[in-house]
Amino acid sequence: MDREVEGREYLARHKIPDLLHTLSALLLFHRPERPREFLIKILEKVKVARLTGVDFPNLMDESNLDSMFEMLDVPGEGYINVKQYKGALESLGLSSKDEPYGETDLITQSVFKENVMKKYAEMWAAF
Repeated sequence: MDREVEGREYLARHKIPDLLHTLSALLLFHRPERPREFLIKILEKVKVARLTGVDFPNLMDESNLDSMFEMLDVPGEGYINVKQYKGALESLGLSSKDEPYGETDLITQSVFKENVMKKYAEMWAAF
């Protein structure tokens, strides 16, 4: 097998591209003065979260998710459609695959926030 192919498979198996994408997104969002120290702290927080069950570091906190939902729910009906939901997940760098919702289902704000936080935890746990 070609070394390049082996290398790509190794990176994919250990989800390194996903990890680097997430860390880059956090860097761009926070824009710390000391990026290397920031990355080390994030990775330390991930380690602690995996060991203790505390919250993982996320790009969006609950108030950000409330704001995002409200921007999607322009008429203020208290729900968004599945297409909006999946688009929001993808814009946050989260997978929208294997979602149990049908095309006509509606997603409430509490379900939206719960699912996003669950997906963040699953993402970090995979690293």
